[in-house]
Amino acid sequence: MKKVIIILSVFVCAVSCKETKKEDGKITTDIVNIPATASGKADNSSLPVITFAEENHDFGKITQGEKVSYAFKFKNTGGTDLVISSAQGSCGCTVPQYPKGPIPAGSDGVINVVFNSEGKAGKVQKTVTLLSNANPNTKILTISTEIIVPEDKK
Repeated sequence: MKKVIIILSVFVCAVSCKETKKEDGKITTDIVNIPATASGKADNSSLPVITFAEENHDFGKITQGEKVSYAFKFKNTGGTDLVISSAQGSCGCTVPQYPKGPIPAGSDGVINVVFNSEGKAGKVQKTVTLLSNANPNTKILTISTEIIVPEDKK
């Protein structure tokens, strides 16, 4: 029985370490280029730069239970492809959608954020944290609103 477990373990390790082929549409690590030097004088001209038209949006007053959305528009103003690796809302009520492929230099993109006000009341502020291959690699977008609770739910 021990021999079977050992053979099975070796087989699983061998299969899991198998090199995979690059598939079309997949993002590779060759586009990640973060130049750094000990002197701090790095050439950043070839890096992607994510530039937003606006990083904060206020929905104003909404009624509890409403779902609202906003499109944060951005442009890659850098010198190489921008890749957004993740976008995380600060809670389950804030859901971002982001481009999954590379955004070429000079191209535009959109981060769509949907906020669900169910069960919330008063002034609310939520964030979406983006991770990318830009420098700095973290960008935070903010949404805010004032949620009005209908009289019948008070």
